[in-house]
Amino acid sequence: MSDRMSEPATIEIVVTYLEMLKPPTRPTVPAPPVGKIALLRAERPTVSYYRYLYNTVGEPWLWWERRLLSDAELERIIHDPKVEIYVLYLDGVPAGYAELDRRRDEDVELAYFGLIPQFIGRKLGPFLLNWAVDTAWFQKPKRLWVNTNNLDHPKALQIYQKAGFAPYRQETKSIPNPRLTLVRPIETARSAQADHAGSITP
Repeated sequence: MSDRMSEPATIEIVVTYLEMLKPPTRPTVPAPPVGKIALLRAERPTVSYYRYLYNTVGEPWLWWERRLLSDAELERIIHDPKVEIYVLYLDGVPAGYAELDRRRDEDVELAYFGLIPQFIGRKLGPFLLNWAVDTAWFQKPKRLWVNTNNLDHPKALQIYQKAGFAPYRQETKSIPNPRLTLVRPIETARSAQADHAGSITP
């Protein structure tokens, strides 16, 4: 309790926005030989299942925004036919997911992307990211974009650039401290990075 009481009410984060204006020219990344892999679209997923994915993938990196939404607000987003949620399974178990948001005309946002912590370090991240990028370009948008911030995985910016994204804007934002505003306390980004840095490729 004392640690939470000593936390500041707001924190500053540095957000980097990246985009692609055409499909990347690169070889297809093959699935790593780590087990039986499947990628399935979760069509109209239950809120509880989506929260499991979002909370579990995002907990080490302090994902907070979707946690603050009511079930009804969240359901409206994830049941929108222009929001595509693709779940990566390894040996029948959810290992991560990618969310493509096509609600803006001509733009596609890679809204969320990541692996469940236990599956980090198995080369699943580049495979899932490149698959999501190729899927986003299938309907020929004018732009694909994503953002990341300094609370994310330390290699996130590097990995997005390697996949073909280019930074176009950066800003510093003050946000409510996720460690205080979430219903369930989550571990700090610093401790999460200490556990995972150097041993993972998202």
